[in-house]
Amino acid sequence: MDEQSDKEIAGKKQRDQMLRLVAKGFYNELMNYGVHTHEIVQVASHLLDNLLAKEKKPAEGVEYYNGIFTLASVKDEWADREQLRVQWVTLRRLQLPDVSKVIVWLKAPAVRENFVPQFPENESELRKYFTHPKREYFGVYYDDQLVGIVGGENIDLTAGKLEMKKLVGESGLQGKGIGKRATFGFLYYAFMIRNLNKVYIHSRDINMRNINLNSRFGFELEGVFLDDISINDKHQDVLRMALFKPVWLRIFSPSGSAANHL
Repeated sequence: MDEQSDKEIAGKKQRDQMLRLVAKGFYNELMNYGVHTHEIVQVASHLLDNLLAKEKKPAEGVEYYNGIFTLASVKDEWADREQLRVQWVTLRRLQLPDVSKVIVWLKAPAVRENFVPQFPENESELRKYFTHPKREYFGVYYDDQLVGIVGGENIDLTAGKLEMKKLVGESGLQGKGIGKRATFGFLYYAFMIRNLNKVYIHSRDINMRNINLNSRFGFELEGVFLDDISINDKHQDVLRMALFKPVWLRIFSPSGSAANHL
């Protein structure tokens, strides 16, 4: 009984922390859109109006992506060609000549500053970075064109875990579902080919879009590192989320596809 109560308390605390992060991220977005401080109360009032106007209760959780993907969505060609296909997106090992293209993508501050820590800006240093023995990176191909990268860092085979990073860098291709398919393909690689137990990610500050997207793959909040990095002389929080193989299999195996909510 006490053990169950402890779990309930821990779960409530984690939920409370997530709600605080949501509120902080929403506040920051309002400021970015030019909403004035004295108008925040008006926004809160409008949110309540929208809630009361609904004829039914809001959804209790975020839907998983298992309506889009299952394990069968991955065409596993690893043994023969060292590549994976998820519908129209293909993952192949990143080739060193392609690093020059990655450098171009990283020149945009909004892209470069999104990673924790940031990638090296020098091409020769970035080549060394990608060939480090504790890193594995793949090119993301859309219509047979290199459009991004996805990979793992801090690979720990003893603990069975790695940190995932992803970038769809080609202009005009964001929002087409390429990043989702690259993510699912890499999770398949980590869990089914490398047989790892845990994949985790770091997000700079509180990026609500990323939190929502990652939650739909089964990632859960592990913690927040307050004022952990400095960007343009401004300290920002770093959020960490994690996904475990048994959870991912439960969600995305065909038998788990009916479990649509967190």
